Amino acid sequence: MTNSGILIVATLALPLAMLAACLSQRARERIPALLAFAPLPAVLAALNEFDGTTLVLPRALLGLTFVIDRFGAMLLGASALLWMAAGAYAETFLRSDPNRERFAVWWLMTLTGSVGIFMAADLVSFYLFFTLVSLAAYGLVVFDESPAAKRAGALYVALALLGEALLLMGFVLLASGSPNGSLLISDAAAALANSPWRDAALTCLILGFGLKIGLVPLHVWMPLAYTAAPIPAAAVLSGAAVKAGVIFVRFLPFEGAAPDWGGALVAAGFLSAFYGVAIGITQSNPKTVLAYSSVSQMGLLAAVIGMGMIAGDQNVTTAMIFYAAHHTLVKGGLFLAIGVAALAGTHARQLVLLPASIIALGFGGLPLTGGALAKYLIKTPLGDGLAGTLGNLSAIASTVLMLHFLNRLWDSVPRDSRKTAPMGLVLPWLTIAIAAIALPWSYYLLVVGGSFSEALVPKALWDGLWPILIGGALAVALRRWQSSLPHIPPGDVLVFGERAMPVVSAFGVAMEGFDLRLRRWPVAGVLFLVLTMVLVGAMLAGR
Repeated sequence: MTNSGILIVATLALPLAMLAACLSQRARERIPALLAFAPLPAVLAALNEFDGTTLVLPRALLGLTFVIDRFGAMLLGASALLWMAAGAYAETFLRSDPNRERFAVWWLMTLTGSVGIFMAADLVSFYLFFTLVSLAAYGLVVFDESPAAKRAGALYVALALLGEALLLMGFVLLASGSPNGSLLISDAAAALANSPWRDAALTCLILGFGLKIGLVPLHVWMPLAYTAAPIPAAAVLSGAAVKAGVIFVRFLPFEGAAPDWGGALVAAGFLSAFYGVAIGITQSNPKTVLAYSSVSQMGLLAAVIGMGMIAGDQNVTTAMIFYAAHHTLVKGGLFLAIGVAALAGTHARQLVLLPASIIALGFGGLPLTGGALAKYLIKTPLGDGLAGTLGNLSAIASTVLMLHFLNRLWDSVPRDSRKTAPMGLVLPWLTIAIAAIALPWSYYLLVVGGSFSEALVPKALWDGLWPILIGGALAVALRRWQSSLPHIPPGDVLVFGERAMPVVSAFGVAMEGFDLRLRRWPVAGVLFLVLTMVLVGAMLAGR
């Protein structure tokens, strides 16, 4: 077995072995302190040279097929780093929690699904790990067992099951059009363009993955789940686990242009990008603000994928995966910053606000950050037309939302100079903050093949700076008028729907009663009612 094969096995075997160890009471008590080590093989696998090695497990293990390609390695590396830092963070964050052992079990299950999905090369293994990461995350969402957490968990698992059902149907249709019944993702994607089930398969896939990445209006679970989950869990769910939906790009046929489906994704993506900002600026909880930021950022990624489908350009995958890897580190890191800020007192100025400001504004394209590189790479697929203009507007909107988040973060800092955050929280947070800049630059230079000269030319720097300046000015105005904004609860359309349920139920009961009474009328009564309605209509029309 090659080095790549060994690392693939170790990436899955270590967290599974730790799960098995939890069957022992003595071992289970020690596992929470070891969570940071579980993703270590995944980091090594991502750093290994991509030699194209394919690992096929024995038939007793379903013959699952794995491979680490360039795109999988980028997401695997960023996600594994976040899982390591968040695992170290969780050990301190939950040290006094009597349920930390239960947390560790759900954590390891979600981790296994999260890293496995980036290496899955066939439909069966992909579906297996997608289901694992989706369902195991339920235990993290409902961990504190509060009413809000249980409500968020119930919605999350209901939509997760719906998404998996859609994916299962999509995978069956993919396999039906695959040559010789091949279950390899690459074969199924290559055959999709000419498959008789193309439209049906794409419908199921886009809806299934759209639920996972939170495209509007399928986003309602995201703000509720991320707000309810403990901070280390929210960090990995928003940063790493949601990328199980981003890998959707592997299933798309880029060999030929698909303007119909590409246009639909572009429209849904930009709707989500601006909707997430519009609702996010009304939120006061910094965790909820970050959740709506994820809705916005995942929407922008969907728009980039859609533009690639319209042009039939497979190169869009590089830009999209790079952007997703950057989002993994920044979004996970900002969730970790919330916990540090809550305990750091006035020291938060150094420990939290400065690094948080730098990486958060990367979503708007702040020069020299990983976000500036990500924005630079997606400019080409978005082009100079309407999509390019909307992309620039989304950078401005992201700046406004991130400055709103930083204001909410500052408001959460205790005004006690004697408070100090434990180093077990500070070090993981600062590690991810540094990685959020260093890793994208490494990817850009070593994987993407970019250079300092093209990324640091004055035009590229100005393209990243001017949306920040405009967004900053708008954020100042927003700060002044913040109190006049409407209060929109997390979950927005879902909550409004819940509030409307009593009215809808009452209307339904009234209509049912009216229907029962109407059925008791004699035929003459019904005819009289119809005649009355006709006469009233005629009178109104004659006015």
